[in-house]
Amino acid sequence: MKTIKKTKRSMASTIISGSTGALILLTATGFAQTAPAVKGENPEAIRPFHIKIPEAALADLKRRVLATRWPGKETVADQSQGVQLATMQALANYWATKYDWRKCEAKLNSYPQFITNIDGVDIHFIHVKSKNPNALPVIITHGWPGSIIEQLKIIGPLTDPVAYGGKAEDAFDVVIPSLPGYGFSGKPTVTGWDPQHIARAWTVLMKRLGYKRFVAQGGDWGNAVTEQMALQLPPELIGIHTNMPATLPANVSKALQFGSPAPAGLSTDEQRAWDQLDFFYKHGLGYAGEMANRPQTLYAIEDSPVGLAAWMLDHDGVSLALITRVFNGQPEGLTMDDIVDNVTLYWLTGTAISSARLYWESKLPFFDPKGVTIPVAVSAFPDELYQAPRSWTEKAYPKLIYYNRLSKGGHFAAWEQPQLFSEELRAAFKSLR
Repeated sequence: MKTIKKTKRSMASTIISGSTGALILLTATGFAQTAPAVKGENPEAIRPFHIKIPEAALADLKRRVLATRWPGKETVADQSQGVQLATMQALANYWATKYDWRKCEAKLNSYPQFITNIDGVDIHFIHVKSKNPNALPVIITHGWPGSIIEQLKIIGPLTDPVAYGGKAEDAFDVVIPSLPGYGFSGKPTVTGWDPQHIARAWTVLMKRLGYKRFVAQGGDWGNAVTEQMALQLPPELIGIHTNMPATLPANVSKALQFGSPAPAGLSTDEQRAWDQLDFFYKHGLGYAGEMANRPQTLYAIEDSPVGLAAWMLDHDGVSLALITRVFNGQPEGLTMDDIVDNVTLYWLTGTAISSARLYWESKLPFFDPKGVTIPVAVSAFPDELYQAPRSWTEKAYPKLIYYNRLSKGGHFAAWEQPQLFSEELRAAFKSLR
């Protein structure tokens, strides 16, 4: 492999996995950058990938956390002004004094990881095959502020269902890619990597892995990408599942957009969905507006790990309340390690701004139906940004093959409720096997 010069300032270490493995350069702070392609190497090859963050990067992270300049305490007794000081100081204290990234690194490295180049961008992904030769291949896409860490807990239950209370015929082959600009995937250097482009890339990836028949799953940006895959109608894609469906009737969408009162005649479930979205539109969309309009301005979250953590925690009120309880000593679904693992991945890969650009790239309304015509399965979790009513869902997806309204779980459903989520996927795709 060609020798790569390391300047005193920028190159602290390299990651190499085998003679034909993926080569990643790490800057002194640990930020991952894809190295130039080796001459003669096929960029479309599927290359093994292994993570080893330099100790210097972890020491730099700890130093920065300890050096945080804190603001004054909020002037209210709740989270209406944002992430509360006590929560962030508890997180920072745990991060700097007790947290061990190496445990997360070892967990990630316990799964087969790969890199392949699609349209000039290196795509990182986990690929775990079931021992069942008849397993159904599924590509699962995370969102923001999530990552592949969201889905780690469901890999075992999906690939080896018998060990988790399922049946052998429920098995999946699981592919979990990192979105471009996220995690260990490459950072696009040109515009155009919107959900439609990513959807095309995911189909290329699945075909490159040899799959001639597969399903797709996603929530948050994962839903946007998964629905675009369905709209592009690749013959290999036989159905999709979403835990953040796009179902809003036109009159509901318009009223929310302009801050109008709820349309008349809503059922109980529809009214609850309206109330959830009305609150989110009025109090929870600030981060999305900034990233959609001015992602490059967010230098502070690229420079401060605690600033990055606060930005990521303030995604939606219900998730923030859950995370606050976790750092108050009440773990429920997520642990302190879960939360800090995810933030640390963003920090060590230097993807605060590159991940935010997806909001700038996308021109899609998140919650409006797109006209998906292939089979769709929906799991409606109660603490999602809204719990999609069956009435709206049936109209949005004319080939709805599965709908379930759950009693527990939120926006990060696979992460928070992996058993329920795995059971949902087994049930959702049963009719397509």
